[in-house]
Amino acid sequence: MKLAQTDIRVLKGIGDAKAKQLLRLGVHTLWDLLTYYPMRFEDRTKLTDIFSLEDESFACVNAKVVTAPTEHYVRKGLTYYKFSVRDESGIMNITFFNNKYIKNYFKIGKMFTFYGKASIRGSRREMVSPEFEEIDSSESTKVIVPVYSLTSGLTQKFLRKIVKEAYEISKQYIEDFMPSEITKEYQLCSLDFAIKNIHFPSDSQSLAIARKRLIFEEFFILQTALRKTKQKEEKTAGVSVNKIDLSPFLSRLNFSLTPAQKRVVDEILSDISGKYVMNRLVQGDVGSGKTVIAAIAMYVCAKNNLQSAMMVPTEVLARQHYNDLSKILNPLGIKTALLTGSTPQKEKKEIYEKLKNNEINVVFGTHALITDKTEFNNLALAITDEQHRFGVRQRLRLAQKGKAVHTLYMTATPIPRSLALIIYGDMDISLIDELPPGRQKVDTFCVGEDMRQRIHAFIKKEISSGNQAYIVCPAVEENEEIPIKSVTDIYANLKEKIFPDIPIGIVHGKMKPKEKEAEMNKFVSGETKILVATTVIEVGVNVPKATLMVIENSERFGLSQLHQLRGRVGRGKNKSYCILFCELFNKEIKERMNIMVKSSNGFDISEKDLELRGPGDFFGVRQHGLPALKIASFSTDLAVLKESGKASEKMLSDDPDLKKQSHIYIRKKIESLTKDLTM
Repeated sequence: MKLAQTDIRVLKGIGDAKAKQLLRLGVHTLWDLLTYYPMRFEDRTKLTDIFSLEDESFACVNAKVVTAPTEHYVRKGLTYYKFSVRDESGIMNITFFNNKYIKNYFKIGKMFTFYGKASIRGSRREMVSPEFEEIDSSESTKVIVPVYSLTSGLTQKFLRKIVKEAYEISKQYIEDFMPSEITKEYQLCSLDFAIKNIHFPSDSQSLAIARKRLIFEEFFILQTALRKTKQKEEKTAGVSVNKIDLSPFLSRLNFSLTPAQKRVVDEILSDISGKYVMNRLVQGDVGSGKTVIAAIAMYVCAKNNLQSAMMVPTEVLARQHYNDLSKILNPLGIKTALLTGSTPQKEKKEIYEKLKNNEINVVFGTHALITDKTEFNNLALAITDEQHRFGVRQRLRLAQKGKAVHTLYMTATPIPRSLALIIYGDMDISLIDELPPGRQKVDTFCVGEDMRQRIHAFIKKEISSGNQAYIVCPAVEENEEIPIKSVTDIYANLKEKIFPDIPIGIVHGKMKPKEKEAEMNKFVSGETKILVATTVIEVGVNVPKATLMVIENSERFGLSQLHQLRGRVGRGKNKSYCILFCELFNKEIKERMNIMVKSSNGFDISEKDLELRGPGDFFGVRQHGLPALKIASFSTDLAVLKESGKASEKMLSDDPDLKKQSHIYIRKKIESLTKDLTM
């Protein structure tokens, strides 16, 4: 039986309806189900009684419902339900938000297992929105219970049942593809043992052994695939670009390059003048001067009679780069153009013709650069700015507009050093680790609702001084599930009640592209003084007069994202500020916000973000073209990451093409994964 090809409907109780629900979880075959790992485990061998609960700690409690749920209406979109449960040691309150089904589910006298974060206030104990499951007499409470991520129509009980059945009919067909020399050296259990004990661990030690094997395997395959991808790319001959005298370009700048910028320029020029195609990422904090580095590379290509293209995520940013860099490049004899979705049709045709005839050296643009109508004469350099905003296929399409094109990616999203090799393992990485002189620190403050009026007064003061302000919200509209500020509500309140005499704009993801561009242009030109927005402005343009960034519900953002948003201000001569409003304050949130207040180094902040929250925003299929990890974690499994990296490197040094008999299964997995990595 080939598990990866056996439809899930061979299991009892799974018809078309259940199969459709499972497909939403990515489960189509028996192998999909066996490798659909639990998101966490409830150690019911270590139940905590209610009296022994500790504040802010997660615990598992068995308790009986003693009062019926009561409904409490707070405001439109926010209702909560509260009831009490009891064990032999005491009583605990349970609260759920916006879930009307709670009223009918928790009947007095029923026993449940609750898992969640406990809150202690004096003698009162409470859990808010805990995980729960009715205790069935047929299910032992003294076991380690897997908890899976679900979708509508599926229950934990059902998923545990079908996983168990799938394992029983599949165990004799599970093939262990990991080379025996690696399993011995790194003391890894068999794949059969790992699959069984990741779903139904006999004890905590067996669970730990199973996890290590599966985490090692996931990292090992990923790193080997990335190394193979890089090997392949390094062998591709590229367009050779001759080095030239940079002094004409540098003399047009009103500043000197930093040592870090000079080092990165040398790395890029060394690449494009070499034998092979460049595939390099320039990673630099907000305001570190990545754009001028890209301009130097484009200048060198143009002087070699070769073309360059820079693709950016928004028209406003494309126009800014075009305006700023054309002033430097045009007087040096470099012909530039701007190509976006809103470029007039007549002008577009002219640009298409000139690109095709090599009459344009450098083109700046958005997705318009990768349409079928855009053809180049001799494209040598493809630059993608804020590359994580584009899908993998989009980035590749730009490079495919020429033959053996050098690719340069730029990002201001600080990636922790421990992640960079994995996420960008198929690229060479250049790091700009210092800011240009004069780039000022943005003073950052974390405040609560009690400071609202003072902050409004401060905003008014900044605007009256000729400056501008951003106000960022985590949501477009009011969320019934989570009580957070919405951009539409904030905008309406500020415009109608707080600042009726100040021009205010709004930008969010549900607006049409042209509407967003128009609103951004008004803010860039200074027509509007306050811009209320969602995180769509995280990657944006320079607005030198923007001196104030106010972020609502800051606790809802990752540290790296907060740092990116903060980077929108502090770009001019005037002192700039960032105000972090927090609705919730607990130990973890205070720690995170304190990092933002004290640190202005994006790389340090990203390391802390990784440590506190896990990879989150750093990692994703769309952004980086990598498969989502099923069980491994970059924040907690770094030791295994390093071990698997050594094993991968050693295997490839001994058998670069994976031709040995013991490496056949590995090669098949790598080939399958590499297709996804290069799509």
